[in-house]
Amino acid sequence: MGGRVLLRILGLLCLWITAQAQMKIPPETVQQWAMVLSTQLRDLTTKYSGSLLLQKKLKDVESIIKIVELDGGDLVKKYSDEIERMLGSKRKSVKRLAESAEDADLYHDFNATMKFDYYNSMLINTADEDGNSVELGGEFPLEENEHFNKLLVNTLMSDIQIPTNVYNKDPNILNGIYNSEALNDVFIANFQKDPTLTWQFFGSSTGFFRIYPGIKWTPDSNGVAAFDCRNRNWYIQAATSPKDIIIMVDISGSMKGLKMTIAKHTINTILDTLGENDFVNVIAYTDYIRYVEPCFKGTLVQADLDNREHFKQLVDELHVKGEAKIKNAMKESFKILNEAKLSGRGSMCNQAIMLITDGAMEDFESVFEEFNWPERRVRVFTYLIGREMTFAQNTKWIACNNKGYYTHISTLADVQENVMEYLHVLSRPMVINHDHDIIWTEAYMDSVLFYTKAQSLLLMTSVAMPVFSKKKETLSHGILLGVVGTDVPLMEVMKLAPRYMLGAHGYAFLITNNGYILAHPDLRPLYQDGKKLKPKPNYNSVDLSEVEWEDTEEKLRTAMVRGETGFIQLNIRASVDKGKRPLYLVNNYFYTNIDETPFSFGMVLTKGHGGLMFIGNVSVEEGLHDLTSPDLSIATEWTYCETDIDPSHRKYSQLQAAIRYLLGQEPDLECDELLLQQTLFDAVVTAPLEAYWNALMLTDRVEPGVETAFLGTRAGLTRWMRYAGVETRVAKRFLTATDKDNLFTVDHFPLWYRLAVENTPGSFYYYPVNDKGVKYVIAVTAVTVSSEGKTAMAAAIGLQMSLDMLEKMFWAIAKQPSDTDCSAIEGVCPLSCESSDLNCFLVDNNGFVLLSKERSEVGRFFGEVDGSVMASLIKMGMFKKVSLFDYQAMCKTSHHHASSARRLLSPFYGVAALIRWFFSNLLMFLLDFNLCGLWHSDYFVDAKAGYHTSHKQKKVGALQPCDTAYPGFMYDSSVKEANSLIKCGRCQKMFVVQQIPDSNLVMVVAQADCDCSRQYGAIPLEPKEIKYIATVKCNRMKSQKVRRRPQSCHDYHPKENAKECGGVAAILLSRSVFSASLLASLLAHHWM
Repeated sequence: MGGRVLLRILGLLCLWITAQAQMKIPPETVQQWAMVLSTQLRDLTTKYSGSLLLQKKLKDVESIIKIVELDGGDLVKKYSDEIERMLGSKRKSVKRLAESAEDADLYHDFNATMKFDYYNSMLINTADEDGNSVELGGEFPLEENEHFNKLLVNTLMSDIQIPTNVYNKDPNILNGIYNSEALNDVFIANFQKDPTLTWQFFGSSTGFFRIYPGIKWTPDSNGVAAFDCRNRNWYIQAATSPKDIIIMVDISGSMKGLKMTIAKHTINTILDTLGENDFVNVIAYTDYIRYVEPCFKGTLVQADLDNREHFKQLVDELHVKGEAKIKNAMKESFKILNEAKLSGRGSMCNQAIMLITDGAMEDFESVFEEFNWPERRVRVFTYLIGREMTFAQNTKWIACNNKGYYTHISTLADVQENVMEYLHVLSRPMVINHDHDIIWTEAYMDSVLFYTKAQSLLLMTSVAMPVFSKKKETLSHGILLGVVGTDVPLMEVMKLAPRYMLGAHGYAFLITNNGYILAHPDLRPLYQDGKKLKPKPNYNSVDLSEVEWEDTEEKLRTAMVRGETGFIQLNIRASVDKGKRPLYLVNNYFYTNIDETPFSFGMVLTKGHGGLMFIGNVSVEEGLHDLTSPDLSIATEWTYCETDIDPSHRKYSQLQAAIRYLLGQEPDLECDELLLQQTLFDAVVTAPLEAYWNALMLTDRVEPGVETAFLGTRAGLTRWMRYAGVETRVAKRFLTATDKDNLFTVDHFPLWYRLAVENTPGSFYYYPVNDKGVKYVIAVTAVTVSSEGKTAMAAAIGLQMSLDMLEKMFWAIAKQPSDTDCSAIEGVCPLSCESSDLNCFLVDNNGFVLLSKERSEVGRFFGEVDGSVMASLIKMGMFKKVSLFDYQAMCKTSHHHASSARRLLSPFYGVAALIRWFFSNLLMFLLDFNLCGLWHSDYFVDAKAGYHTSHKQKKVGALQPCDTAYPGFMYDSSVKEANSLIKCGRCQKMFVVQQIPDSNLVMVVAQADCDCSRQYGAIPLEPKEIKYIATVKCNRMKSQKVRRRPQSCHDYHPKENAKECGGVAAILLSRSVFSASLLASLLAHHWM
């Protein structure tokens, strides 16, 4: 009896499974739904956007417009000439500063007892407890200035910043500041001649920094002024020619403890003085030679940011062991430098060896006789580490007999000043010869300068020039007084290649002589770290080949780096919408060099619509009438009129300036006549839309959920109509000033414009938006204009609507009534998307869900929602995978120290760590204590602040630069429908997909009660890090791409006085301090 019941149950179960497998969704029903939805969507979007009216108005003016083909060669020449003129004017300003600074020094006699009050930027406008101005403070008027990022500045005066570890009343400092007062008048005169100038400055070799306009300097979070102008790239590059550096560090047993800590900090400080025109390697030695990066054995690598940071990480892991044998390491260093010279690699200029040790006991004279004497082309700089002076003479002898410099570093606080000495030595040939080379830096964001200010972190380049002593009596000494310079915001440079001329997908870019990006719309220098935006560690060493990665043979990069002028066409995979939506484009690249700079300029015009532009013409009176409409705006970041030349014009917005110029109220404004002409024409042609939209508001009941109609033209003009009030509107940020993705900016056209121009004109493109959890839908279409057989894009016009409205429309359509005649239908009838048996979706052409029963799925990739159906569509060819790459990505680290966990097993480790911390800090205090502090309280600072900043351990899970690959998907519109069964274990899932005509959408109807998640995983879009095998990674790191060396090199002058090669400072320590230091050292190291 029980067996029969069991058999009956199994039979029923089999029948149920069969029924599940045989569920049929009638394709003709889904097709009918798609047709109805297409009609209703088209009627809705055309009605409320006014697209047909705009197309008609453009058709009416076709007889009076002209369509021109853009000549990329002419444009790139025109824009590069303008950039050249702009940068040339900055160069002239810097030359005037250098001449003034040198003349002031020439007629000044050093006064050892000088007393001179100056405005210290840290102390200005600061009062003591009695309300009186503190010394070196005083009243210093500051006013907010639009031109200087709305910072409080004084444009009538400069002031002085001095690092905390430099005594602000040192006679050398006071004499230098007194001399540089002469620059005040030149700063002001320069700014009057060229009001587009930003910060002008003089960085002194003694450490003070004079900046104009004057500001209130903000210390860092520790209350320290860590900024040292001598450590900035513009100073280092201007002070020295390119250089090849081998850093040799002694890691023998005698270097343990604080000595090794100081040595590591010294290496890092030397690395910080190198730039992308320099080459470097680091060798650690005991009784054998150890390359800190074995991959770089026997060679030099470019000292770009990536390699410098890589060296720092490896140096931090060095451990002491064995006995020091300097001779073999010195030979190896000379061999590397000689090989670089002979093979034409490296900088082909200065060469130096940096020896970091606590003593040199060997007979090493034979090494110099073999490799360096008598020419002494390789300079040797020696850094004696620690308190011991036993080997001071030996170490000094090495430097003095190889045209180098000897320094003794006994504390962490000594490192910065002592390392900087080598720059002054390398600058001697240039100074003696009085070669004022102008240098331009790579792109950088000087967030240190305004530490707590709300600066925009704009990328900039600096132009700088060295300042020399012209006194005849010290000529052979080659005395470098400092460096003058000015900053140039790169956004202002790129505005000289106007966006409207380049089209929706066109752009301009700048690269350096090393192939690194200066400016490019796809450069992403910042990353999100928690709630903060931070600069990426390698933001200014992103190579052109990492952005234009379709240039696989690097033909574009090579030609530009070499400073050539030319043209190349590339088929590229581009992407928009934060990389989610791939596009296939054909780009025409035009490029040329910028004379008197190390830069090259490139420009892209997309083949097809990107190379055509229509030009219309209307009277100023007619255009002005429509340009003043309340629903109209123009691109605020574009330059219709130059408002930055005359300070009185800075108060005007671009629209206000344009209107005042056209009215004749500001005839002195410099305006882009062609852009204004096109803007006036667009204002007139699009004006009827304002009346049309208003009429709909007044005479017709606007469909609830239709929120905003909008349009945009190539001239940066935008019109909009808010059908819904701000209280009821879902998309409150759409088309506001904070909604950068949907506005015309310096970098790009609005996202909706770029998507529309790649879609069939007249056919609407729909896509979901998820704006910080606020979800809505945008529908947009392109509008064209034709003349003489040519068709150009004229505008994009569209509608923003709520999800509620679209859902209401869709669910009403995707439902057969209960009284449907099902006699001729094979399959489920009546069919309804409201049924729990079905899952229904609208999916766009890149696979993103526009509509679903689950609101949380809207905006997600369909492959993540239903991997089984998406996998089938990919297999059937309805969606095609596009491989994309990101060479500017940030990935989580997964580095673990094997010994870390083991130590936690010891119950005594916590106590040991506490003791070690106490004695280590005691030791740091005793050894960093500077006797000068007894007289100068400014020395009582945390001398280790800079050290600890550069030695932070990378946390597991912290982000670091990496390369990633990720997929994108594109719908093949030739496949209009698909249906199939997916076998999923005990059930079969049926699905039907139908194209929505006149759109970029497909309707997906799938069986809901067959779970295929075990057989088909989700298809994610998350990028995956590209893991390189060791040999490939090594080759990538040390490979040297084509680069253009700087034109000048100053590595030798016969009149150089090399006898000034450093000295030995007397060190006096009390017996008690020495004993305490020794005890602390022994105890600390016992527990390490």
